[in-house]
Amino acid sequence: MAKLPEAEARLFKNIFVCKKCKTKIRADPSKIRAEKIKCRGCNGKAFRPIKKK
Repeated sequence: MAKLPEAEARLFKNIFVCKKCKTKIRADPSKIRAEKIKCRGCNGKAFRPIKKK
């Protein structure tokens, strides 16, 4: 199966996962690094990029 760049961007671009409660959030990477974004569920500020399987 071919990987479409549109689909890959929709699934993985600008999506981060909270390290505490594992909630996904879509945000700008520069705001994540500056810790301006908080998790909706637990108000944590530690995120990681979503894993490509």
